[in-house]
Amino acid sequence: EVIYMTNAKMVVSANKIMSDMHIGDSIASNGICLTVTTFDSNSFTVDVMPETMMMTNFKNLKVNDAVNLERALAANGRLGGHIVSGHIDGVGTIIKKYNDDKAIRMSFSAEPSILELIVKKGSIAIDGISLTVTDVDSSSFSVSIIEHTQGETTLTSKKIGDTVNLENDVVGKYVQKMFSTKSESVSKSESKLNLDFLQENGF
Repeated sequence: EVIYMTNAKMVVSANKIMSDMHIGDSIASNGICLTVTTFDSNSFTVDVMPETMMMTNFKNLKVNDAVNLERALAANGRLGGHIVSGHIDGVGTIIKKYNDDKAIRMSFSAEPSILELIVKKGSIAIDGISLTVTDVDSSSFSVSIIEHTQGETTLTSKKIGDTVNLENDVVGKYVQKMFSTKSESVSKSESKLNLDFLQENGF
């Protein structure tokens, strides 16, 4: 829960993640990787840069708002979701929300630059929550949130019109970069994807 916030600092009260905390630790807050600058037994402080405020939904946070918190993965830990860096790609908006048996389905609009990296049954982080994409089209994508995730995160308490932080799957970003770099040397009349390209890149 946010207990104090300015354009430069945010103080968050927490309990589960406070054990073994150190100054300099990375804590994802609503999916945004932030660095602990001070802490006590029940709260920690992070600096929030102007770029973060501009590119995320942090500009809409108020004191007493709940946030999703996650510590960095330990080198000896299990990877239970997908790789999430905490580097937000943009903001989406909730456009649909409805019950689907015990799950809650939610749909989000997003910028084309984000949507082009989303694939059905692929992964996306929404406010730091690793979720599986159930559908995607040219203007939106959907996910289904199980009961456990509903109870442990803030996502399903949000309403239609609320914003969320989005982070695309890192593998998709690197594949897109690899294709765009390679395609610069290929004429527009040639296919960007062919057998030679795949073999050259280890596929």
